Amino acid sequence: MTLDVDAVKAFVTVADLRSFTRAAEALGSTQGAISVKLKRLEDRIGERLIERTPRLVRLSARGAVFLEPARELLAAHDRAVASLTAVRRHFRLGIATHVGGAEVPTLLARLSAHDPALTIEVRLDDSRDLLAAFDRGELDAAIVRREDDRRDGEVLAPEHFGWYATPDFVYRAGEPLRLAASAPSCSIRDIVTGALDAVGIPWTQVFLGCGSFAVAEAVSAGLAAAVFSCRLAPPGTIEVSRKFGLPPLPATEILLLSTLSDPQSREALRTLAMAFREHRPTANGAKPRFRQSQLADGSI
Repeated sequence: MTLDVDAVKAFVTVADLRSFTRAAEALGSTQGAISVKLKRLEDRIGERLIERTPRLVRLSARGAVFLEPARELLAAHDRAVASLTAVRRHFRLGIATHVGGAEVPTLLARLSAHDPALTIEVRLDDSRDLLAAFDRGELDAAIVRREDDRRDGEVLAPEHFGWYATPDFVYRAGEPLRLAASAPSCSIRDIVTGALDAVGIPWTQVFLGCGSFAVAEAVSAGLAAAVFSCRLAPPGTIEVSRKFGLPPLPATEILLLSTLSDPQSREALRTLAMAFREHRPTANGAKPRFRQSQLADGSI
């Protein structure tokens, strides 16, 4: 039996995204073309791989068994194609420290598997610094928090923030709230202090770290409270906004910015966006919930 690589790729993409519409967007194709390729593959195998209803797209029992071998087939195919050229390409990727979490290794592994001839250069920094580097042409792509009124880039996901401290952290109303922050230029720090000033809560900065990882260590040690993405709260901490009467914080969005235009690089970007959405954990570790409108229009 010989399998069509494009058809296998269509199957894997639909399986990953649970949507024919999003699979077509990721592959730069149409929903009809994806359906035709999948039907051709199912006819070749002789069994249904994807079960599709107006409200649901999911793997069949045979599809679940075939998914990992299909991934291996595509990876082997990509390695074989990459071996035909000695030209290695560089991909300079910036990831904001307050955005990247447990999914970062998966993003890099998925990029490497997609294009073995690709050398990935990763820079972790605050969103503002990454945006400045991107605008100067020092980065090919960046995953950052939306800043100000910037409207370019692809929205990868919403981002929600909370106030976190250890369960035994002591704060009394009227006293300055002890804060930890990553850098004076951090935009999240500006949002935090602005929110406290707006409601008249005094604060004092007791820890200034180099990056969100250092801030997380300080908060986990009970030195201070800090604001984190709800999905990246440090281990052993709790959300304390209600406990201490702290103001709500505005939600934002995570953007993928890029200047790349050649087909190989655009495909790498699609792979990056797919991997981010697929493996990005939620605040409670559960799979993301989808809106009723998404269920109704069959996009998942």
